[in-house]
Amino acid sequence: MKKNIAIIMGGYSSEYQISLKSGNVVYETLDKTLFNAYRIHIFKDKWVYVDDNNNEYPIDKNDFSFTKDNSKTTFDCVFNAIHGSPGEDGFMQGYFKLLNIKHTSCSMYQAGITFNKRDCLSILKPYGILTAESYFLNAGDTIYEDQIISKVGLPCFVKANKAGSSFGITKVHKKEDLQHAINVAFKEDDEIIIESFLDGTEVSVGVITYKGETKVLPITEIVSENDFFDYEAKYLGKSQEITPARLTKEQEEQVNTVAKKIYEVLKMKGFSRSEFIFKDNKPHLLEINTVPGLTKESILPQQAAVAGISLKNLFTNAIEEALK
Repeated sequence: MKKNIAIIMGGYSSEYQISLKSGNVVYETLDKTLFNAYRIHIFKDKWVYVDDNNNEYPIDKNDFSFTKDNSKTTFDCVFNAIHGSPGEDGFMQGYFKLLNIKHTSCSMYQAGITFNKRDCLSILKPYGILTAESYFLNAGDTIYEDQIISKVGLPCFVKANKAGSSFGITKVHKKEDLQHAINVAFKEDDEIIIESFLDGTEVSVGVITYKGETKVLPITEIVSENDFFDYEAKYLGKSQEITPARLTKEQEEQVNTVAKKIYEVLKMKGFSRSEFIFKDNKPHLLEINTVPGLTKESILPQQAAVAGISLKNLFTNAIEEALK
């Protein structure tokens, strides 16, 4: 008997449009001989099932179901394609845990930790994971520009602590531009992280649970046409994404080992994509994404393809692992 799969997409953050693209790729690709797929839009003002004619049916949040033609539909598993809040920060994971509904992403605690860049980096540092120098600010804190620059140097990156897809991030070259960058980041989040600039090869490493085992996918090298890997570089073609990356054997082994260690230390499940920059020939962790992009242009699907895993198999495996 075919399983009912809810593909959740949208979300409450600036990433909702990318999430809708990812969710629709999952919907179009999912093996319909194995699964009944349903597109579920999650927005602040509505949770709805959207059929192929774009008719909307409200989701009953008491049991995550919908009713159409007096027939109620419930779900065996949720495929999480929400980038940002509430799909990547632990809220949906906690909700589904309470309802005892299986889902394809990591658990609530892991989602909460990895979505909070500074907490995640703080947890991983004792395990020997290298990172950039960083300085943290909360909304309302007094800003000591000289103190910040003394710690992280120039240029530096000012980032929203809990945001993705390069929203709220600025590369600062001069002290006089620091305050504006801080203001931009605070528009996305009430916590920000300011990091030293790491000058080196940037790579993205996908790690997934595949057929019951932790699998590191082929590495992608990021070569941005812009000053850094910003929104334009990610989604508007302003970058080269080279898979497999042009690394030495030693570099490849190093970053594979670190990426797998992070996945296992944090007790991750499902998809993950970690970003690193090589400084002094050693990989330094930037951040971890637990609901990475799944559009045809996205990095993780490119990596899976190089590993010989089709999108259909990638998505089927994610659901089968969740249902175990």
